[in-house]
Amino acid sequence: MSRLAGRMPHGAGVGFGLRRSSPLLSAPALAPRPACLVRRPSAPSVLARHASTEPESSKPGSTFQGQLTYSITQRLQRERADLERVARSRTHDPRGRNFSFTFVLFFVGSVAWYLGYKYPRDADPSSTLPLGATRAPTYKLNPAHLEAAWADFVGIVGRDNVSTLEDDVRQHATSEWSSHPHDPAHKPFCVVYPSTTEQVADIMKVCHRRRIPVVGYSGGTSLEGHYTPTRGGISVDFSRMNKIVALHKEDLDVVVQPGVGWEDLNEELAQHGLFFPPDPGPGAQIGGMIGTGCSGTNAYRYGTMREWVLSLTVVLADGTVVKTRQRPRKSSAGYDLTRLFIGSEGTLGLVTEATLRLAVKPAAESVAVASFPSIRAAADCVAAVVAQGVPVAAVEILDDDQMRFINALGNTSRRWREAPTLFFKFAGNTAGAVGEQVDLVKGLARASGGRSFDFARDETERLELWSARKDALWGTMAQRRPGDHVWTGDVAVPVSRLPDIIDATKKDLKASGLTSSIVGHVGDGNFHIILLYNDAERKLAEDCVHRMVKRAIEMEGTVTGEHGVGLVKRDYLPHELGESTVDTMRKIKSALDPLCLLNCDKVVRMEKPKRGEVAEW
Repeated sequence: MSRLAGRMPHGAGVGFGLRRSSPLLSAPALAPRPACLVRRPSAPSVLARHASTEPESSKPGSTFQGQLTYSITQRLQRERADLERVARSRTHDPRGRNFSFTFVLFFVGSVAWYLGYKYPRDADPSSTLPLGATRAPTYKLNPAHLEAAWADFVGIVGRDNVSTLEDDVRQHATSEWSSHPHDPAHKPFCVVYPSTTEQVADIMKVCHRRRIPVVGYSGGTSLEGHYTPTRGGISVDFSRMNKIVALHKEDLDVVVQPGVGWEDLNEELAQHGLFFPPDPGPGAQIGGMIGTGCSGTNAYRYGTMREWVLSLTVVLADGTVVKTRQRPRKSSAGYDLTRLFIGSEGTLGLVTEATLRLAVKPAAESVAVASFPSIRAAADCVAAVVAQGVPVAAVEILDDDQMRFINALGNTSRRWREAPTLFFKFAGNTAGAVGEQVDLVKGLARASGGRSFDFARDETERLELWSARKDALWGTMAQRRPGDHVWTGDVAVPVSRLPDIIDATKKDLKASGLTSSIVGHVGDGNFHIILLYNDAERKLAEDCVHRMVKRAIEMEGTVTGEHGVGLVKRDYLPHELGESTVDTMRKIKSALDPLCLLNCDKVVRMEKPKRGEVAEW
């Protein structure tokens, strides 16, 4: 074979035989064979020859071994040159590498985004949301982001309706009436003043897109930390949405915006012989009254806010606008969303319009005041009035301390007996009907040990007698020392247990040594305590309220009759209602506000408390 190869012309080779016997040579290492240079042998055993296009002088030799070595060397040199060229391109031009990394990152991010948001997932099968299953909400509150949001708000409501003034911000963070201990770090970034439902919807769309928390503000008279921001964000103040939209006198209903005050509304309605019964503290506005599900002195006869709201227009967390129902007095159309939002304290949506039921003003009214030897005797009289079904319009209790504070205030022209006192309000279509009610109550008061019973004989006396009830809070506030705070808390129990809880609470307050008084709408088992305390006495006041709440729950009562839950009462709800009920409320909150933008932390917790944050039961 070697001799034959040596006799071959320089264009011939042994490509075929070499290709089969030498796996070290790859196809690119062998040059193609031009057809014109292949010579067919005449012998029977045909030997394929390979023609090389390289000049023989360029090869190290004409032997098979030399050709093999040369081919392998050439291939290794080409591979080394390729590696050096790639290395130089990476060193001197990083653009390719950066582009590749960016592309990979974008591709992986796109897949993750699709799987996280677009890929179909099974719905959460749980009917409730336990606290341990929640995830802490996340917000975007860096200064640049908030500044951009401020520009968005200005574009919606105008520059004059967006405020970052320190006084405005502080006013929308807390008040001297609130029993929640305010943290100065918790305040809104700005206050926005909308004037229409459409503006509120646009504001919520901005906050939803930018993940900015929102707290609604209406009147600012709430007591349990309802409108105190805990997550920063913005405050939406409804005071400029204060219009009476439509009065339907023949249907006994009225459509109002949330910034309408209940006192202003009743002044307008009085001209038509009508009135709106719920009467909480002065200064309260319809939006806040709906949020807390309030009541007032007229609750015994007329009921609470829930009975007097027909329909609501509500802006949800993502800016969606819903109307809960039409104007008829009754409806069986679907879920009762109206009552779902009443008492929700702005955690499920922002009320921008309400249709309210109205009542005809009574033709005859009167007031009576009865004093008793003890708080229990007064409470026993209330229980007797309720048991007899006497249709009084209101029945209020003031303890001996409260009557003493009213005398010290001096706002009334008469001096009151400083003893536990009941204030009765009577109303009817005729003076005769009112007179019958007065006589019935007078007899029941005497049977309960009443020491005195005075009733109004004309309008002037009626206003004079009832004015003392209206001075209850101001009388206690006048007793404040420098640095004192006020805590007004309420509970409610079945009326039959009212004498027990008032008596026990009265003794507890006396033992604490704190300046305090008891006042309440006891016709429906609801009463309040008013405590004065300084910073050093805060824990003492908390313990008094805690024991009162615990007593109420043990008597099958409620932690709040009308003030609402807010921040102060939220951790008592599981004890009153049970964990599963609160978990259901949390599920509703999560369904309507999955980003937890609306008044987060109120009513129900949306993340676990810190160690020691919740008082032991």
